Amino acid sequence: MLKAVFFDLDGTLLPLNEEEFTKIYFGLLSKRMIPLGYEPEELISVIWAGTKAMYKNDGTKTNEEVFWDAFKNHYGIEKMKDKAYIDGFYTNEFKKTKESCEDNPLAKTIVSFCKDNNLLVVLSTNPIFPKVGTMTRMSYIGLKEEDFDYVTYYENSNYCKLNPMYFKELLNKFNLKPEEVIVFGNNTYEDGKCAKLCGIECFMVGDYVINSPKTRNQFEHILMGKVIDKIKEYL
Repeated sequence: MLKAVFFDLDGTLLPLNEEEFTKIYFGLLSKRMIPLGYEPEELISVIWAGTKAMYKNDGTKTNEEVFWDAFKNHYGIEKMKDKAYIDGFYTNEFKKTKESCEDNPLAKTIVSFCKDNNLLVVLSTNPIFPKVGTMTRMSYIGLKEEDFDYVTYYENSNYCKLNPMYFKELLNKFNLKPEEVIVFGNNTYEDGKCAKLCGIECFMVGDYVINSPKTRNQFEHILMGKVIDKIKEYL
């Protein structure tokens, strides 16, 4: 019996061009940090290193702690004073990344359908962004934190997709069995394989599916307009 539905955000509920999003994101962040003496290429390299460290997180720290450890290891502890300034970026300039995204008028309808049918609804976005950055991206399609029973972000998570512990942690948190959950994502490797390793069924959704060579065509691909129909099959 279906008890919960997990939704990815970027490329799934939030249609976006990942390459364009990343370009705008790094451009905006670099511009904000240049006045503090940060060199853009070096800063971007450090962000990628911190992201990679989060992907390798073994669960002993939060993703937030892992990221800032990488930042501190490169720039030194004195630069940690800039954390609040960087956090402020996600409530200000970061909003311009909306230019790389498209509207999804069905997002709110789909989430509301799940709630109306007494399903637990989790926004299982890869938790590599701070909470405020996740809330900002959710707002692009009219979603708020209270629309979900739980949202993952780097402050409250100890793993990332593709580590199966990411989904296992959610299963344990809500006392769910794999067969009681379905996942909707857009990445056959990070969403699909990660869910599959936990025994959770996963579907690829929308126009921005990333069909990894390692997991190509292993998961059913459906249109956004068919998500509710798919959920109904499990009710």
